[in-house]
Amino acid sequence: MIKTTVNVEGMMCSMCEAHISDAIRNAIPNAKKVKASHSKNEATFITEDNVDDKMLKEAIEKTGYTCVSVSSEPYKKKGLFV
Repeated sequence: MIKTTVNVEGMMCSMCEAHISDAIRNAIPNAKKVKASHSKNEATFITEDNVDDKMLKEAIEKTGYTCVSVSSEPYKKKGLFV
């Protein structure tokens, strides 16, 4: 499992978070636990395999937001149901 974090500029509210989450889900259909936070200026999600950073950046920027960076790291479950 891989956790991807995307730094996004331009999010101002929960509707902005929804736009970013939808863009990620549309670009990466197997993304799980997609979350966006306008206060942190980031979105995170989990996938089985590595993500094409360029494709992800293009999908986010098509919605009118600026993708500053994309980073990935191994994801470890924290508990039985997480």
